[in-house]
Amino acid sequence: METIGPGTGDPHPSGLSVAGQRRRLALAGVRGHVAKGRDFTHQALVDWGWDGNETADDVLLLVSELLTNASLHAGGCVELVLTAGPALRIEVFDGTTTLPRRHPSPQRGVPGGHGLYIVERLSDRWGSSVHDHGKAVWAEVEASRLASGRPAGE
Repeated sequence: METIGPGTGDPHPSGLSVAGQRRRLALAGVRGHVAKGRDFTHQALVDWGWDGNETADDVLLLVSELLTNASLHAGGCVELVLTAGPALRIEVFDGTTTLPRRHPSPQRGVPGGHGLYIVERLSDRWGSSVHDHGKAVWAEVEASRLASGRPAGE
């Protein structure tokens, strides 16, 4: 999208840089929080021009996995935070200080134990950090992958 410069008729970009933009979604006690988190993330990707490619689909899966893991293993989600920069940072806050652990040997075709493997596979980096009221589990996807739609690992 472009606008015309005042008095000159010269086009110049109208969009602001997405770097440093942050969006927060409160999820404590919210029903359907995984779907709400995916919708919230999808809208951020659209607004930031990072939608419509395989990597954006991977981001939506990452959000689903992180939110589901918080629900199943950490007593529920408190907040989803998305931060744009050189990488998209996805943070899911919950109310426990127990750090996530990958299942030692998830079985192929059997439900459960695969979530953090999916997070590890689709993200460029992931981790967790404890804070005063619980923890945040985060994943990052390089902005260059979102802009180009290049699949993970390439």
